[in-house]
Amino acid sequence: MPSVSDWLEGARLRTLPAAVAPVLAGTGAAAFVGSASAVRALLAAGVALALQVGVNFANDYSDGIRGTDDVRVGPQRLTASGAVPPKRVKAAAFAAFGVSGLFGLALCAVSGLWWLLVVGVVCVVAAWFYTGGRSPYGYRGLGEVAVFVFFGLVATLGTTYSQALRITGPAVLGAVGIGLLACALLMANNIRDIPTDAGVGKLTLAVRLGERRARVAYVAMLVTAVVAGLAVTAWTPWALLLLLLTPVVAVLARRVLGGATGRDLIVVLKNTGLLELAFGLVLGGALLLGAG
Repeated sequence: MPSVSDWLEGARLRTLPAAVAPVLAGTGAAAFVGSASAVRALLAAGVALALQVGVNFANDYSDGIRGTDDVRVGPQRLTASGAVPPKRVKAAAFAAFGVSGLFGLALCAVSGLWWLLVVGVVCVVAAWFYTGGRSPYGYRGLGEVAVFVFFGLVATLGTTYSQALRITGPAVLGAVGIGLLACALLMANNIRDIPTDAGVGKLTLAVRLGERRARVAYVAMLVTAVVAGLAVTAWTPWALLLLLLTPVVAVLARRVLGGATGRDLIVVLKNTGLLELAFGLVLGGALLLGAG
């Protein structure tokens, strides 16, 4: 029988900061125009966190039944390791999607924006077909595109719009920064898996670029994300607080360009997620201070 720790490992808790970061940045953008709502922010966080867990279980199931995870460097996967029957992992994925949907329904009821349900359905479909279905787009190098759109633009701007009922310049720049950091998180994961992914025909962007260019792309994503955030200084000088994150960016860039592999990249993966969380927290806080 799988233990609680097995299920927690399968949920990939280290990726959850990527779900919270857009809510922090988006809520800060709403606060900047005097329209922040703690209730709507918490509901948006519930949507994002449950959706992220659903994505993680869905990927575990789909990659597992394809044999993609049979040989891996990182933490074990529930399906590939045989710790949990595939049907149960699939059920866990859709249970998480269902929880996300419940939070989404509550957010729509509170905000009156019922059309957001359509956005939610699109997000779930995109989450499933990333590695699921007959022709998963994650196997064709389009994972970063989806991550940028859904975990960057949609999550951040959706949070802002559900509170302020409009999109602002700082919200867009924050969404771009968050999206790029989410892409960097995925890139770090895929750099680690280049040998095994290439061997099973999983042509991620990292595989298509090759290891050296994928490492350069990772660093470019980090730097561009910080630059996008700093552009918010056009609205408030408090955005300069993002400069506090540059030492972390420098350390991560040095490790990745220096050739970190295997378990060293797992540390990079974890710290990239924390960097994204810090970016959302700092930018959201800067916009809140600027509103005062």
